[in-house]
Amino acid sequence: MKILVAVDSSDASAIAAREAAGRLWPGGTTVHVVSVVQPLYDWSTPELEMALQQSSEQTVQCAAEHFVQAGLETTTAVLTGDPTTVIVDEAAERQADFLVVGSHNASGVMRFLLGSVARSVAHLATCSVEIVRRRPGSAPLRILLATDGSDCSIAAARSVAQRPWPAGTKFRILSVIEPSAPVLPTSYFSEEMMEELRGKDMQRAQGAIACAEGILCGAGLEASSTVAVPAATPKELILSEAAEWDASLIVVGSHGRRGVNRLLLGSVSETVALHADCSVEIIRG
Repeated sequence: MKILVAVDSSDASAIAAREAAGRLWPGGTTVHVVSVVQPLYDWSTPELEMALQQSSEQTVQCAAEHFVQAGLETTTAVLTGDPTTVIVDEAAERQADFLVVGSHNASGVMRFLLGSVARSVAHLATCSVEIVRRRPGSAPLRILLATDGSDCSIAAARSVAQRPWPAGTKFRILSVIEPSAPVLPTSYFSEEMMEELRGKDMQRAQGAIACAEGILCGAGLEASSTVAVPAATPKELILSEAAEWDASLIVVGSHGRRGVNRLLLGSVSETVALHADCSVEIIRG
């Protein structure tokens, strides 16, 4: 597995590097740590440029040390340009499987992991993205997998199943019932027809859970599961379930079905990633 970690001088980046390095990763995993210096065209001086370069080099070395201590082959680079473009292009050029970033920005001239940049990276990267947040305490990991049964959700389940996890890690599968709301007013449909639609919606959610359970079970991972009744939007229900279950990590597919049966659209996964209290992975197949 190839991991690209984008860092700046913020506490969020330091947390992201430390948390990611503390994970178990498949054998042969390599890590490339980068920092981006954004040119300051209007008032840049050679002294300032050198100071920014040196600060970035120190930042990547500090972050890389966490991965080196974890026994992972690690390289570093300090790049120049627009942060979002450079990070996404670097991940694509290196064919990264995962792009790891911190969850919020620092203050001052060295910041680049602003919410807008994290959102853009999550949206534009062609590989899977994890937005990492601090995990308090040393309790076992709690992984919440949100699924709608789509190909992207299946890819997310397989991503979880293919990785090693510490002993005691708990897994939970969530599927939100998305009503097959008719385009026409409900007065055109009998109660029997509406009941049939509700039954099919439930079957889809249960089928999505059964599929994910099969994938995790095949990897020797046991998971609890729950079906959420649509009392709110999918993103709200995912965030609520994660908070109530005290999830350490939410895993979602990059998007779901198109049309009336869609659930995990890109906007939902990205919103979950940027608003969750825990770390979030957006998995792309």
